[in-house]
Amino acid sequence: MKKITTLLVGLAATATILAACGDTEESTSSSKTEEKEVLIIGIDDKFAPMGFRDETNEIVGFDIDYARAAADQMGVEVEFQPIDWKTKEVELASSRIDLIWNGYTITDERKEKVLFTEPYLENAQVVMTLKDSELASIEDLAGKDVGIQALSSAVDAINAHSVKDEIASLSEYGDNVLALTDLKAGRTQAVIIDSVVGEYYMTQEPDTFKILDDALAPEQYGVGVKKGNEELLEELQAALDIMNENGVAAKISEKWFGEDRILK
Repeated sequence: MKKITTLLVGLAATATILAACGDTEESTSSSKTEEKEVLIIGIDDKFAPMGFRDETNEIVGFDIDYARAAADQMGVEVEFQPIDWKTKEVELASSRIDLIWNGYTITDERKEKVLFTEPYLENAQVVMTLKDSELASIEDLAGKDVGIQALSSAVDAINAHSVKDEIASLSEYGDNVLALTDLKAGRTQAVIIDSVVGEYYMTQEPDTFKILDDALAPEQYGVGVKKGNEELLEELQAALDIMNENGVAAKISEKWFGEDRILK
């Protein structure tokens, strides 16, 4: 009788343990279901007004708001990861980030390395100089010291222009802030820069800078997705399309640019 009793107690204990394990599994499964996927977005946090740090060190900007709205539409969370812009494609290929989304110009060379969404914003490379400068055209860069962000589309733009061979020196910087700092200090006479960025700094320091009328190259911004991840590309593009249709994208553009600049 004692042996039977012991066996029954053992079976009861086993059943209790199995039930507990079942509850734990169900609880864990439920918890995972409630968690949202997190997309890591690589940005240049000194690229105003697309993505930059405000006076409180918070990351803000057009692309920041645009990405958050798209994430809401997709039902996922986003995390913004400042990266060295020179290594952006490497960061994406190694899956340290999921998206490149910060004034990222669509080029044929980049298309070989990443997948792109449809373009969402027009841009151009322009020449920015000091307000009292005598520079009036791109050709006036001949014999001048010029600043530029390293491995940016501005490099491609100036390399494609005939004036490149006449420039005295072309200094590359890690970001546009450093390039503009040297311009103000007189160490360079001009900076090749994205028009949307140049226009932003013009509003911040209207008595310091001017932008020449000539543009080096028209271009368009898109979001970069890792090669092979067509599923994410399709989900993101669908979210952007919906934002175009329901007016969310237009509102974000009006907030940062004072008008709707979104490409439809």
